[in-house]
Amino acid sequence: MDLTPRTSDEVAGAPSSRRRWIPLLALALIVVAGGVLVTRFLTSAVDYYCNVDEIGVRSGCDEGRSLRVQGTVEAGSVSTERGVTAFTMAFNEEELPVRYNGVPGGIFDECIPVVVHGSIERGVLQGTRVEVKHSSEYVDENEERLDDAVERSGARRCSPQA
Repeated sequence: MDLTPRTSDEVAGAPSSRRRWIPLLALALIVVAGGVLVTRFLTSAVDYYCNVDEIGVRSGCDEGRSLRVQGTVEAGSVSTERGVTAFTMAFNEEELPVRYNGVPGGIFDECIPVVVHGSIERGVLQGTRVEVKHSSEYVDENEERLDDAVERSGARRCSPQA
C-alpha cells in the first residue's frame, strides 16, 4: 500500500479549475443583468411630471431632461406629415410645440388634455409617447378636472368641453 500524498491532478473526482469558475461567471451575469434592469426601471421612474407653464421655470422641468408634460392640444395645431405628428400644447396661457414620431391613437384630437413623454430639444418637446385622458370612467369621475384643464390651458380657440 502506497502512502505517499497525491497531487491534486491525481485525486479522483476533484473538480477542474474550469468547473469552479462556471457558477461564478453565471452568478456575475445574473447580477449584471439585474443591475441593468433596475437601472432602466429607476431611470424611467424619475421622469419629471410638469405642466406646460412649468417648463424652464420649475426645477426639474428643464431642457434635455426626460419629462412627462401635461397640457391641452390647441385647436388647429395638429398636422401629420410622413408619420410625424406635430401639434401645440397649452396650459395656463403658455404654449409648447410638440413633435411625435407616429400618429397618436385612441381619441387624440384638438382640445383634449394629453400627457406627452419625451424631452425638450431647442424649445420643442420631442415626444416618445402620447397619453390621452379618454376613458369614460375617467371622464365620469373627473369631469370638473377635465373642464378645469381645458379652461386653465389657455386654449383660446378650444370651446369648453361638456
